[in-house]
Amino acid sequence: MAQDVKTQLTALLQQALASVAPTAADTPIQLERPRDPTHGDFATNLAMQLAKALKKNPREIANQLLAELPASALVTHAEVAGAGFINFKLDAGTKTSVVKSVLAEGENFGRSTLGGWQKVQVEFVSANPTGPLHVGHGRGAAYGASLSSLLTFAGWDVTREYYVNDAGRQMDILGLSTWLRYLEQHGISVPFPPNAYQGAYVRDMAAQLKHAHADKYVRSAEAVLAGTPGLPDAARADDEAKQQRELHLDALIAKAKELLGPDWAYVHQHALSEQLADCRDDLEQFGVHFDVWFSEKALYDTGLVARCVDLLEKKGHLYVQNGARWFKSTAFGDEKDRVVQRENGLYTYFASDIAYHLNKFERGFDKVINIWGADHHGYIPRVSGAVKALDLDAEKLQVALVQFAVLYRNGQKASMSTRSGEFVTLRELRGEVGNDACRFFYALRKSDQHLDFDLDLAKSQTNENPVYYIQYAHARICSVVNQWSGDLATLAEADLSLLSNPRELAIANQLAQFREVIETAARDLAPHMIAFYLKDLAGEFHGWYNAERMLVDDEKLRDARVALAAAVRQVIRNGLAILGVSCPESM
Repeated sequence: MAQDVKTQLTALLQQALASVAPTAADTPIQLERPRDPTHGDFATNLAMQLAKALKKNPREIANQLLAELPASALVTHAEVAGAGFINFKLDAGTKTSVVKSVLAEGENFGRSTLGGWQKVQVEFVSANPTGPLHVGHGRGAAYGASLSSLLTFAGWDVTREYYVNDAGRQMDILGLSTWLRYLEQHGISVPFPPNAYQGAYVRDMAAQLKHAHADKYVRSAEAVLAGTPGLPDAARADDEAKQQRELHLDALIAKAKELLGPDWAYVHQHALSEQLADCRDDLEQFGVHFDVWFSEKALYDTGLVARCVDLLEKKGHLYVQNGARWFKSTAFGDEKDRVVQRENGLYTYFASDIAYHLNKFERGFDKVINIWGADHHGYIPRVSGAVKALDLDAEKLQVALVQFAVLYRNGQKASMSTRSGEFVTLRELRGEVGNDACRFFYALRKSDQHLDFDLDLAKSQTNENPVYYIQYAHARICSVVNQWSGDLATLAEADLSLLSNPRELAIANQLAQFREVIETAARDLAPHMIAFYLKDLAGEFHGWYNAERMLVDDEKLRDARVALAAAVRQVIRNGLAILGVSCPESM
């Protein structure tokens, strides 16, 4: 309904504009909702836009526009305000008519065709499957899932995708970590590298190997350590010591591959499969679903990485230095050039990332949205540059950054180091505060803003807890509707003219804004706007509920108020569904 009103008001203003300034009849008309309700229901700055072209005072132009504005039952009052704004107050019936729209459209109320069913890929989470997901991954998951639902609701054809980093050194480290713990469980003492994966989950995978294959993969400590450079003193933290630890780790990986031969592939795959399965299960329980799980390894197996690098070379964007092939990323705004193929012939992570984006574009998406952690900010220009270098439309690529979430428990920050094993997992967080609080609190801030996750607030059953506040509004309405015990279908015929007090009109006005909020949030990739909208709507309802009786003796007034309450309930359901939050009927 809100969109219809804006369209009609725009048409009225266009008629007035054609009369006052026919040479400027194509001036775009902007209608906004004033923050202060005393300024009306809609306002336009059209007169101020015309001032320079017409060489007149904006207030003079505004008065001329008002004089030429056609009469309409929509508008009860229009006035010039401030420097030349025109404020409109709508007829009460116009405001409350949105209730019928909500009840008629149900779960489809607020849906938009803004996206034009364009194909958009949203790639998010994409955490290395080297350990359980932590609370930082949880924020990216919640944001990506909510954004995908929002874009779908706003008319895009969305593909949700997880990029599985199942190739490269990190997976080798996980495989080695698992094997060393397996040896440990067989009494083989090999000093465990401090830069390997330390968590208990690694021991669990090792125990699985032992249970299934006994001593099949056992090798002596002497054989494992033969030829390795060894580790520096544990107390050393200098750059040389760090480099020694990395060289030692790489030597152990090479030794594992040598000693295990073809069996290395099994150990490696076992670790990958276990962690990927755990990740998928965790996300599914979190209400986060993916349409595609895309394998990085497949980019190598299909030859796409090699084809992509060769294509860049043919286009003149590579050069060779010290035996390595470099991408001229500085030509596209990056701070330095980047290696795509090392002197040993191995491709870099950047090379596979370029190939992955080539694959995305070859699949025919109209828009590609990457959701990355804020620490990947510097990665944007080099990936965007590579897309341009491949003669692809870089305008189709959009990157949304997600700041890390900091979890506070007992006033202290929790460590999130995946190698140390001292991280707080998403599963632990969900177990403590529940899925609903997790999903909503993650959505409370713009994705690129820092988030302190207040556990005490998330678990509280008070009005200060926003998700509880909204869900309680929904539960209250369910109670009202149950006590009313009428046929919901009859509410379509309720006499909405009886909804005349300021609180009721304010709620109706809030309902009418839902589609506008959906479209703005979709354009800005900002699902947090839905969270704030629902909090405001719940506030309007609670204020009305506490001030007025719903189930009055007057049958017609009772039905009108129940209809309004039911409309609020429906919009809360629609909004929370986008955010992945449930709507309990009792609390």
